Amino acid sequence: MTAAKPYLTGHFTPVADEVVATELTVEGTLPPELTGRLLRNGHNPKPGVTPTHWFKGSGMVHGIRLGGGRAEWYRNRWVRTPALDGAPYMTEHGPDLTASAAGTHVIEHAGRLLALCEANLPFELTEELETVGAYDFAGKLRTAMTAHPKEDPLTGELHFFGSSPVPPFLTYHVADAKGGIVHTAEVPGASAALKHDFALTRHHVVFVEGNVSFDPNDRSGIPYGWSDQQPARIGVLPRGPHGAPQVRWFTIEPGNMLHVSNAYEDGRGRIVLEGPTVDREGFRLSWNWWIGAPGRGSEPVSRSYTRRWVIDATAGTVDEQIIDDLPVEFPTLNEAYLGAENRYQYAVSFPDEQGFGGYGIVKYDRTTGARRIHRAGDARMPSEAVFVPAAGATREDDGYLLTVVSDLKQDASQLLVIDASGLDRVATVHLPHRVAAGLHGSWIPDPAPDGAAA
Repeated sequence: MTAAKPYLTGHFTPVADEVVATELTVEGTLPPELTGRLLRNGHNPKPGVTPTHWFKGSGMVHGIRLGGGRAEWYRNRWVRTPALDGAPYMTEHGPDLTASAAGTHVIEHAGRLLALCEANLPFELTEELETVGAYDFAGKLRTAMTAHPKEDPLTGELHFFGSSPVPPFLTYHVADAKGGIVHTAEVPGASAALKHDFALTRHHVVFVEGNVSFDPNDRSGIPYGWSDQQPARIGVLPRGPHGAPQVRWFTIEPGNMLHVSNAYEDGRGRIVLEGPTVDREGFRLSWNWWIGAPGRGSEPVSRSYTRRWVIDATAGTVDEQIIDDLPVEFPTLNEAYLGAENRYQYAVSFPDEQGFGGYGIVKYDRTTGARRIHRAGDARMPSEAVFVPAAGATREDDGYLLTVVSDLKQDASQLLVIDASGLDRVATVHLPHRVAAGLHGSWIPDPAPDGAAA
């Protein structure tokens, strides 16, 4: 009997049904400023489907609506792309950018909800999470779109990129606050290295190419693998219409980073970039888990440690160091500080290679170096912690962290509302069924009566 793939078991067991539930049970008190929807995406193949790689599982978006101190509803829907019904990505005419898993992230920009997967076009959803269809920005998006676009908190612009294993390897895009693409440029010198995320500062766009690169011999359906021949590099280009030709590439230590914590220019004009990274062995363990191969680790991110790079463009140097030995992933922050120097960062902690450590929500104080953990509890795995500011916030950590917990012992899930300052639980919302462990999501606040963001 063939062993079940790890990404179809335990916390990752797919949800089999689409449901709608109203008036959910709440323990504690939901803050009144939590008026809107928490949306979260993740890979959730249909019953009877076993993808060859976790990343190929079809996307399912889960939504929880809060308002007036109530949890008004929960609903979940598959993103209905051609791939959900088995359409292949590669065709005789080349890649089909609409044949998307659409299972990595879900965002809102300029009034549109978009489900994202980096190899494809985004898919637009309705407020009720029904699928509208592939979205190409009125025909102006002709590449795939990263699952990790960055919305500038000052301008409202959406910065994103499309990457490809064949030239052009990297194309940078900017959409204005109204949702129209206003800038597209190919980035010189990029390679076929995997680029999952990137960083935005006030003055620069920062790309990271690690040692994971296109591998045509891979048979998992995600044609990438570790390559010692692929140099690890950071690419820095000035923001603006003439930035891409001025890109500079800086060599860094071997490794691979999936997600950026944040980046900013410090007082000396250097770029400070942080994010969890894995070494070669860490990538091997993760990849084996993602494809269900023998020798997989106990967790897919058991060797993922936060790293800091300080890029001095004037001197042409990069100083880098691992700044914490706790395995973490899914870094988040108060999005008002995206691209600027932030004091606080959050992440999900994971057990190490031996299974020690447990799950939790981590808060880092970058000023003092302190680390605090909200322990999730036995057999309870939290999702990425989404920060929502408190009403009248005056400090960076005045707000709440929203995370969906998969509870194996109870075969259930809850939405936890955690005080972002002290990491104390504020409220628990009980969901109608267990939500499979997934990837990324967003808080979509209701618009204020005057049309401004609530």
